[in-house]
Amino acid sequence: MSFFALDPGRLSVAARRLFFASLVAATVAFFSWRILLMLEVNGWNPLKAAIFALFVILLIPLALSTWTAVIGFYLRWRDKDPLSLPKFDIETADLALPRTAIVMPIYNEDPVRVFAGLEATYRSLEETGLLHHFDFYVLSDTTDPDVWVREELAFDALRKKVSTPERLIYRNRRENTERKTGNIADFCATWGKNYEYMIVFDADSFMTGVSLVNLVLLMEKYHNVGIIQAPPVPVNRRTLFGRLHQFAAHAYSLIFTTGLNFWQGGAGNYWGHNAIIRLQPFIQHCHLPKLPGKPPLGGSILSHDFIEAAFMRRAGWRVYLANEIGGSYEEMPSSLIGYAARDRRWCQGNLQHSKLLFTPGLHIVSRVHLWMGLMAYLASPLWLLLLTLTTAEALLERFWPHRYFSGRSLFPKWHISVEQQALWLFAGMMTLLLLPKILTVLLFLRDAKRSHAFGRRPKLLLSVFLETLASTLLAPNLALLQARFVVGTLLGRIVKWDTQDRGEEGTTYREAFHRHWMGSFIGLVWAILLALTVPKLLWWFSPVIIGFLLAIPLSVWSSRTQLGDWARARGLFIIPEESDPPQILKNLKNQMLHSAREHWAQEDENALTRIATDPHARALHLELLAPPKTPRDDLQRHHLDGLKLKFRSRGANNLTAAEQRELLLDADFVRSFGQVEEPRTVAA
Repeated sequence: MSFFALDPGRLSVAARRLFFASLVAATVAFFSWRILLMLEVNGWNPLKAAIFALFVILLIPLALSTWTAVIGFYLRWRDKDPLSLPKFDIETADLALPRTAIVMPIYNEDPVRVFAGLEATYRSLEETGLLHHFDFYVLSDTTDPDVWVREELAFDALRKKVSTPERLIYRNRRENTERKTGNIADFCATWGKNYEYMIVFDADSFMTGVSLVNLVLLMEKYHNVGIIQAPPVPVNRRTLFGRLHQFAAHAYSLIFTTGLNFWQGGAGNYWGHNAIIRLQPFIQHCHLPKLPGKPPLGGSILSHDFIEAAFMRRAGWRVYLANEIGGSYEEMPSSLIGYAARDRRWCQGNLQHSKLLFTPGLHIVSRVHLWMGLMAYLASPLWLLLLTLTTAEALLERFWPHRYFSGRSLFPKWHISVEQQALWLFAGMMTLLLLPKILTVLLFLRDAKRSHAFGRRPKLLLSVFLETLASTLLAPNLALLQARFVVGTLLGRIVKWDTQDRGEEGTTYREAFHRHWMGSFIGLVWAILLALTVPKLLWWFSPVIIGFLLAIPLSVWSSRTQLGDWARARGLFIIPEESDPPQILKNLKNQMLHSAREHWAQEDENALTRIATDPHARALHLELLAPPKTPRDDLQRHHLDGLKLKFRSRGANNLTAAEQRELLLDADFVRSFGQVEEPRTVAA
């Protein structure tokens, strides 16, 4: 495949984008015209004008998404897209790869899962025979002292198990400044000059060795590429909610990523992990600015990935989506509440992009990506507002009689029913919403091997139907939560950027009631209001209202592993990695079981107690402890002396986590444990 095939020039790529934009514009124009005709019947009013404006705003991202899927389906049906990046057959004898760093920023994560995933990736890369071209960096920003010490012990355990432990590097940053972006920046400043590329992982990321090597080979082949994103797919979920979203991501993502490649070309996006980055242009061009104003919309940029991709493209480097290489995995939240908590952080970060949308020099497609990120959250409050205004307009027509004569007209304005027009409009909108799933099913029906990987055709069809039903019922509750996030951010509420919930503990009814009572109340009041006033509208809004009414039980039931296991046992929501698990997933499962047994004894042990009583843990901590960048002043030394006195007189359990961390950062204090007998008050 020649470079010309990868990027056939501005005219060819521009023609694709023009064609795609024309399809989106024509769809928006057609449906806008249809609703305009419907609304102008019986006269205009401010409510109708607002309904029309909201409808058009929400229609644009829907049309964009639908046509992306349609084009992706067409290309998949033809089994070829000349702009897709190739996948190489690895022949190790001919490969001389540059040095590449695999970096994993972590923050108060479960060490068992972090290092099991890292080991699975390491061993998969080792099987390619090309491990010597890669180094692994665990970049810890962990502030919890207990988790910190367990990270060190898990890292040491992994070093003892692998063939080349010198390829594993662990660092706990003394100051958690600028969150993940600061963590990556520290890596670039400290080690960046030693590597040509870095591949960024999240704490739950893992990739096959073949995929990692393919990313490097793509970078070596195309020298004007700055970032290549390997789209990760979720795995390892057991709860019903997790399995539903896991199935949807696997089933529908292929046509979407293929469609994205059609129109974004070399102005793609970066998703923050499972991507390879050319280090020197990244360091030179992707420094993030401080946004004007105060948080939450000002200050440090939280959602960094979209901006870094936009800046890389602005500097003339291509950003591509490698949707053909596979072997890229992640894990996702297992409950509606956990999913919403992750969205809460992303919501604030994406809303910040509004201040960068018109940054000079950005590529038009980069601006589209930023706008889509904004609309991913703004769409929820706008959609709920549209439903509210539609209800208000129906009530207005119900209680305020139609005026047959107005002004000086001698002829009456007849009240005309628009029910038939509304029905056709509803059918058209449902087509836009469901067409990607219908096209996915057609691809499966055509490809027996692929449909077999999803549990054979009958179970696959049933899974698609049930997933569509479940997502329809869950959507109103997620939209309401997102609307609250948007409003809260605009009112100045700052999100706490905590660790993502990666476990599978079920949601309790108490927690579900606390999070969803408002949705249930809205659904009940809405249903009663429409039943008493405009019964016909109740049927139109019934999917939304039922979703609200069932908010609490749906949130609880979908978080249960028992229901997820029940569905899997019956062949529902199966993904290819379950039908035929790749070796990396088998290794991860085995390593998780083995590591969990090893580390159970450490879970309840106080970090300072462990360091004080365990010479090995103490020596390891001192080995891995990063030196201070600046010497302490008199006030800092006085404060630290006070903490030491508090520890010796009251014990570790009477210190806060922050105080324990301060002591663990002091190398002289840690060394003192090996010189004197520790007081009996130091207890776990």
